[in-house]
Amino acid sequence: MTSWHNPTARERLDIIRSTSTVAIVGMSADTSRASYFVATYLTSSSCQFDEVWFVNPKGGEVLGRPMYPSLAEVPGVPDLVDVFRRRSELAGVLADVLALPRLPKTLWLQLGLSDEQVARDAESAGITVVMDRCLKVDHARLR
Repeated sequence: MTSWHNPTARERLDIIRSTSTVAIVGMSADTSRASYFVATYLTSSSCQFDEVWFVNPKGGEVLGRPMYPSLAEVPGVPDLVDVFRRRSELAGVLADVLALPRLPKTLWLQLGLSDEQVARDAESAGITVVMDRCLKVDHARLR
């Protein structure tokens, strides 16, 4: 069996350009966390995203936006799900993604996150997967 490979830089640029809505799963209100830093960038005027939703089981609010307790409670289906969760939780995140009424186009696993089985299962469902890459870094670099 061949090992899984990330989309190329050109393919990642196409993903970013075709994305209008993003859900950040594992969002944190802690300003020292990577998810907070990425969310600050993704919600800035330099990004073209129409909507960025935050998902955290604790709920609450961050950056003036609500944090939804689950992906199912986000007010729309995101084009891209950006994941900041432990590797052991990735299969559960994918299960939540697959339970949505319409599938997102992309499952993006942040730096340090990879799981080839999750990637294969997502791609079998028709979802493009990016692993072990930062959406903020790729957006800034490729745009």
